[in-house]
Amino acid sequence: MQNIKDILKNRILLLDGAMGTMIQRYTLTEDDFRKGWFEGHDKPLKGNNDLLSLTRPDIISRIHEAYLAAGADIIETNTFSGTSIAQSDYGLEKYAYDINLHSARLAKAACLKYNEITPDKPRFVAGSIGPTNRTLSISPDVNDPGYRNIEFDALVAAYEEQINGLIEGGVDILMVETVFDTLNAKAALFAIENCKKNTGKDLPVMVSGTITDASGRTLSGQTAEAFLISVEHANLLSIGFNCALGADAMKPYLKTLKKKSNLLVSAHPNAGLPNEMGEYDETPDKMGEQIEGFIKEGIVNIVGGCCGTTPEHIKKMNELIIKYKTI
Repeated sequence: MQNIKDILKNRILLLDGAMGTMIQRYTLTEDDFRKGWFEGHDKPLKGNNDLLSLTRPDIISRIHEAYLAAGADIIETNTFSGTSIAQSDYGLEKYAYDINLHSARLAKAACLKYNEITPDKPRFVAGSIGPTNRTLSISPDVNDPGYRNIEFDALVAAYEEQINGLIEGGVDILMVETVFDTLNAKAALFAIENCKKNTGKDLPVMVSGTITDASGRTLSGQTAEAFLISVEHANLLSIGFNCALGADAMKPYLKTLKKKSNLLVSAHPNAGLPNEMGEYDETPDKMGEQIEGFIKEGIVNIVGGCCGTTPEHIKKMNELIIKYKTI
């Protein structure tokens, strides 16, 4: 199979869209999150979407294949909350490795299937490494600014477990995504380096932060340029932004990354901003217009969708990438 770095020299690659949005299309019950694994578990599990890679792999495989059919070059594993830290809310810390291993295998199987269908268009699996529900930089207690509910070494250990599962499952890329606290991202990058030494596997690494509001800063207070400077020392395949903002609002921050860096730039924005019901209204055509601007201006090397996006959004982006062919 062609090397992804070589492919990116010649064309824009397409990332998939939202996993959670697609899962919501299924009317799942508590039983769907327990099937075959957690029937006797003493805590509610509905909404812990990563578990579906174990309990309803058929659904996760269908979602992966829907995005591949829409034209995605890269699909993400269903592991956004796949650390023992995130799973501790459900009392499922000991299943973190299994979640990552099985999620990676499902995504890999889908890619291998489509590689046979379109051998001239190789597909890749990105292991999704989310930020966890803890932060190293900000106190969760407003009355005690110095307090932290997680330590750096503990976060590194949790990330190592996740990454080892993803590597064992066969991912092609590691994606540290939705970074709201750069210190958390540094823990993930440190864990990746440790895993590389221990496994001998040097996988490409993508890092994608999130600008939380119109201030143009991450939750931990960094501007786009500061975020870039904080992580560009790592041997990255790409840097970019995802989530929180729609494509239009994200554009100036992507331009900063492109201007200030020699790295490839990725973007997977939401389908606009959520409405009062928490839903995303931006249609594939409307989002496509905005993404077309990214492509015309040469801002992005990898593009896809985050919250609210579907295979229909990804199909529209694929049509644009084919139209313009090269960066």
